[in-house]
Amino acid sequence: MKMKSYSITDSGIVLQVKIADTFLTRLCGLMLQRPLPPATALLIAPCNSIHMCFMRFAIDAVYLDKQGRILKITRHLRPWLGLSACWRAHSVLEMTAGQADALGLQPGQSFTIQE
Repeated sequence: MKMKSYSITDSGIVLQVKIADTFLTRLCGLMLQRPLPPATALLIAPCNSIHMCFMRFAIDAVYLDKQGRILKITRHLRPWLGLSACWRAHSVLEMTAGQADALGLQPGQSFTIQE
C-alpha cells in the first residue's frame, strides 16, 4: 500500500496514512492485521461505510468528504460487532481505537496531503 503524510490544516497534527484505493486493498482494509502505531491510519477511498468482520482490534473511524473535511467520527468500533456509516462521506480513515481523541480530531477539521 502507498504511504503518505496528511496534516490537519492549522492544527499541527500529522498522520502517516496508508492508502487503500484499489478493489482488493479496500476489501481487505485492516482485517486480520495488527493494531496500527500511534498517529497512523488507513485511508479507504472511496468508502462511506465499514464493518468489523475479521478485525483483531477496535478502531476509530473518521469519515471525510471529498475536500478532506471531517464529517463524523465513530469511536471504539468493536471487532466482529461494529458497523458504521456516513452516507455523505467520500472516504474513511481507520485508526486504532483512542487515536481520534488522542489527536484531538473534531468534525469540521480539514486534512491536506503533504508530499
